[in-house]
Amino acid sequence: MNVHEYGQYDGLGLADLVRRKEVRPSELANIALQAIGQVNPELNAVIAFILERADQVDDDALPNGPFRGVPFLIKDLLLHAAGIPSDSGSRLFQNVVLPHDTELMARFKQAGLVTIGRTNTPELGNNVSTEPVLHGPTRNPWDPSKSAGGSSGGSAAAVAARLVPLAYANDGGGSIRCPASACGVVGLKPTRGRISTGPDTGELLFGLAVEFAVSRSVRDSAALLDAVHGPGVGDPYGIAPPGRPYLDEVTIPPGQLKVAFTTTGFNATQSDPACVRAVDETARLLESLGHRVVEAAPQLNNDALLNAVATVIAASIANTCERARLFLGRTPSPDNLEATTWACYQYGVNQISGLDVLNALAVFNRTNRAVGAFMREYDVLMTPTLPTPPVALGYYNADDKSLDARGWIAKLVRGGVFTGLCNITGQPAISLPLQQTSQGLPIGIQFAARFGDEATLFRLAGQLEQAQPWIGRQPPLSV
Repeated sequence: MNVHEYGQYDGLGLADLVRRKEVRPSELANIALQAIGQVNPELNAVIAFILERADQVDDDALPNGPFRGVPFLIKDLLLHAAGIPSDSGSRLFQNVVLPHDTELMARFKQAGLVTIGRTNTPELGNNVSTEPVLHGPTRNPWDPSKSAGGSSGGSAAAVAARLVPLAYANDGGGSIRCPASACGVVGLKPTRGRISTGPDTGELLFGLAVEFAVSRSVRDSAALLDAVHGPGVGDPYGIAPPGRPYLDEVTIPPGQLKVAFTTTGFNATQSDPACVRAVDETARLLESLGHRVVEAAPQLNNDALLNAVATVIAASIANTCERARLFLGRTPSPDNLEATTWACYQYGVNQISGLDVLNALAVFNRTNRAVGAFMREYDVLMTPTLPTPPVALGYYNADDKSLDARGWIAKLVRGGVFTGLCNITGQPAISLPLQQTSQGLPIGIQFAARFGDEATLFRLAGQLEQAQPWIGRQPPLSV
């Protein structure tokens, strides 16, 4: 198998070759290393190797999971592997080494995945583009002048460029779905509580953030969720398990769904005409498949939401940076933090009280109730994933000293106007690479379902993938 042939398979396809002994895991690791060597110097998606050589893979020792032998990359934020350095995209946290796997990392290993390296992320994940001062920008494989999205931009770019078929990602306001849209891959944000965030945290970002992956096929996302979902020991809560494997759902017809859609956000934000056209075309596709499509959106108090989001993000950044002081002996400063991170840190330390955080969580609760009532009328809510096609690198400059904390967060909220709502409500949502601009840039379409209902998303996504396949599209910057 050569690099080009390797790039034509999704993860389950490669695992099938391993199972049939047509290729060994160490061979796949070697090919992945070749692919990274060919493409990454321009892409800058992979920032460090965990495997330097293919002979570090013990073919016989790998667990017999559904992705046995499949090359994998991990975003360099939140999740960590025992003994492996992590930077969190920040000079303040550079080369932190922890002695244990996170729960999800352990489950990735049990699934048989072979972790090759770490992918780029913005500082502390606080950007919808991936261009940290520490490691430099990740470029979009469809157009290297464009952003790969964020904060899982390194992972999404690597998967789109076919360096690996799937990669770890996490999402606190759209950080799986936004880069999936920008890079033309599949990005599922699972329901809050579907995947354990242990043992280091009970909830990430006050419950806004979840962990999972990006992939090139719907079936890879479904099979991976089958492999890693479920509570860990000591988790603060668990949610109802699925009725059957998610991989089965991909091939089950969804029936007639009632789909609401909006292209104006939840605060009358106007989307780029290309994104409006993409949603309109997808609505027609849904109707041709027998679904009922209605233009509708939940009504929200957007000023209150923006204030609440700014409060919890700044408080979380302040808490994270203070941990560097307490546990690493490193003092946060403008010398080791980007300008907007420093602004958020100062805002969180000096201006936000515990009462402010509790008030923000109360706003989230009221939003959950309103959206939950809206979703009783609809099976799925459809939006563009991003309000614009991929933007130019530098548009989201986290080292911009002219922006204070609230100004920076407001800019991010505008970029994630469609995705952030599901982080507040905890609903599952998926971005599918269904559309493109006239210049060939990806436009993702987001579908959100009711809390706990990934099954409906996988049925619909499987149907759409069959009706309008995307896996054959290959960006110019790829293997």
